[in-house]
Amino acid sequence: MMEKHEELIEKVKAALGEVIDPELGVDLVNLGLIYGIDVDDQGMCTVTMTLTTMGCPIGDLLDRSIRFAVKSVDGINDCQIRLVWEPVWTVERMSKYAKIALGIHM
Repeated sequence: MMEKHEELIEKVKAALGEVIDPELGVDLVNLGLIYGIDVDDQGMCTVTMTLTTMGCPIGDLLDRSIRFAVKSVDGINDCQIRLVWEPVWTVERMSKYAKIALGIHM
């Protein structure tokens, strides 16, 4: 059963890689906004994530896009988003791809 969960988590992560932050033009996974993905035996997926800023004006849009992407994965029946503010998001959490795409040189 564990392998099935791991496989679903990888599929969910791939689906979330298609959700683009409209302000930055980079997907949520490469931005480092996804902190965790969990799937239970009933197909409930919990995505633990943060936003770049607390007052993020596109939070609702991202919420809908994330739920749609996650629920599109075969085997996922529902999606819960757990928004956290710790650890605080910083540019260090971004992938090399995201930093290059945004012109951030470290």
